[in-house]
Amino acid sequence: MLADEEETSIKAGALGEGIHLPGEWFASLIEFIAGVLPSWRDDPARTIQTSEIALTAQLCARLNSASRHSTGWDFLQFRREEPDDIRKGRSIDLVVAPSGALLWIAGREYNEYRTLLPIECKRLPTPNGKDRDEREYIFSQSSSTGGIQRFKAGHHGAAHARAAMIGYVQGQGIIYWHRQIEEWIDGLVAAAVHGWSAEDKLDLIKHYGLARFASLQSTHHRDAGLKPILIDHLWIEM
Repeated sequence: MLADEEETSIKAGALGEGIHLPGEWFASLIEFIAGVLPSWRDDPARTIQTSEIALTAQLCARLNSASRHSTGWDFLQFRREEPDDIRKGRSIDLVVAPSGALLWIAGREYNEYRTLLPIECKRLPTPNGKDRDEREYIFSQSSSTGGIQRFKAGHHGAAHARAAMIGYVQGQGIIYWHRQIEEWIDGLVAAAVHGWSAEDKLDLIKHYGLARFASLQSTHHRDAGLKPILIDHLWIEM
């Protein structure tokens, strides 16, 4: 009897046959996440929260539910506060990984222990607090907590050529923050802050006024000999 139970357990934990996906598959993954955000925000069953940790926990739960009930996405899982692939002492707010499947994308193998996509989550505006920098979505003067700053320095996502950021817009609006971040980047360039240039600015790709949602993209050169990283930004007005 115990032997039968052990055999069942092993089979249940085994990864399925490898799935080969094209490199541009990541764009489809971003679109899937983007499609979930407005319905998650507007869900009447969702308890209203304001903190980044609570919002990300809610979103993670919703993304897992959506992937399990969506054709073509049920081989994914979303997890919170995962150690970075390279910088183990640093944690990523939200990650995407295979679930019970072995994936091959652009010649690289991914299993349930290897992150497919690292995602940082930030509030706009940055909450007030000791040692907080209002520019924290992109940069922090007093620490390495800046969202884009972490990716540029290789503190997050050094093993990846693509990442994502989710912006919880809790004041003003998407257009306001796009302009504000452009001004902050201009300020970093003018102050000759190491590694920053006008090329770090965010391109507004799509803005859905009625849904109060937008997708943006940015590409950044990185330190330590790392190749540039493409970041997809998904902003949702809460």
